[in-house]
Order: sequence, then structure tokens, then C-alpha cells
Amino acid sequence: MIKIISFDFDGTIAKHTFADAFWLEGVPALYAKQHHVDGETAKKYLFEEYEKIGDNRIEWYDPGYWFDRFHLQTDWKKMLLEYRNNVEIYPEVPSVLKRLSKNYSLIISSNAKKEFIDVQLTQTKLRTYFDKVFSSTSDFHTVKKVTDFYAMICKKLNISPLEMIHVGDHKEFDYLSPQKLGITSYYLDRKKNTKGQYVVSDLKQFEKKI
Repeated sequence: MIKIISFDFDGTIAKHTFADAFWLEGVPALYAKQHHVDGETAKKYLFEEYEKIGDNRIEWYDPGYWFDRFHLQTDWKKMLLEYRNNVEIYPEVPSVLKRLSKNYSLIISSNAKKEFIDVQLTQTKLRTYFDKVFSSTSDFHTVKKVTDFYAMICKKLNISPLEMIHVGDHKEFDYLSPQKLGITSYYLDRKKNTKGQYVVSDLKQFEKKI
């Protein structure tokens, strides 16, 4: 019997607007100001540095690492709050969560840092729908949501993989990885480029499927 419904966060619950505003606009603007260069020069340099690290290393997700590396004299957690007005969720999310939370325990399983998720949950008033928030980078120090990530979540929740459903927008890490463990998983393709029994184009369709 299904007890837990697990949701990816960015691209599933929330749009990428908040993270993009912070990393692609806020950090370069701060660097430009503190190092006395123009905005385009700052962006070019920072984006090149982001790429050198790459998203396969845990440092890529850690603002503390980048703020130290670039000698940015600002509290990045306070800076997150300055960008909270950029938070935007997909329109169907509140109603779907409200209905599903009546019959299931809802959790978030994301590779985003918890601080980013917390700001967005507070800003959107969605926090009350979720019993737990798991971050691969913050909680388990893993870079990607590999199969072991889901195994650790099941262990923490003291459930069998057969008692959980997961949905998210990354084919490998939200669909194939949990599936290998025995979790029923759904691939969220909002662009509608994929078809299949376990493919949905929004969370309303996901709700109907389960």
C-alpha cells in the first residue's frame, strides 16, 4: 500500500526562477560591485568558473563555497531572502498538494540545498503540506539523486520502496534511479516530448494516474 508520495522540487513544484535569479543575476551583481568590474565581465568570469567545477561535484551546489572562492563579503543566506520575490510555483501545485495530503504523507526529495527549498516553501506557504524535506546535498552529501539516495530516504522513513511513489522532471534521477529500487516513479515532462504509462505532463495528470 502506498504511504508516501515524494516530489522533486525545482522543475516539479517550483519553477527555476528563484535559483536562476540568485546564481545568474545576484551573485554576478555582487561580484561586480565588490570587485569593481562591469556586470557582463562578472557574469562571463563567474559562469566560466561554475563550468570548471561542474554539477558532478558537490561544491557546485554550495553558495558558501562560491562566496568564499570569490571573496564575497555578504551572508548568502540573507541574500537568498532578498531574491524570494522571484519564487514561482507551477499553477496546479497548491490544489494538487491539498488533495493528496489528505490521504498520503507528502515529502520532498531534491538535490537543491535545503536553504533554497526553505525560502521557497515559506514564500509560497506550501510548507504545511510536506512532512519531510530531503536534500541529497544537504542531508546525505551526495551530488545526484542516485538509487542510494532513495534507499536512504526509505530507511529514514522506515518504509519499503513499494510504499512510496516519486515524481520529478529528470528522467534519470527522478524516474530511472528510484525505479531501480522498486519505487513506482513518474517522469514529469512539462514540454510533452515524451509519452508512456509513467510519463505525465503536469501534477494534475500525475494525481489522476495514482
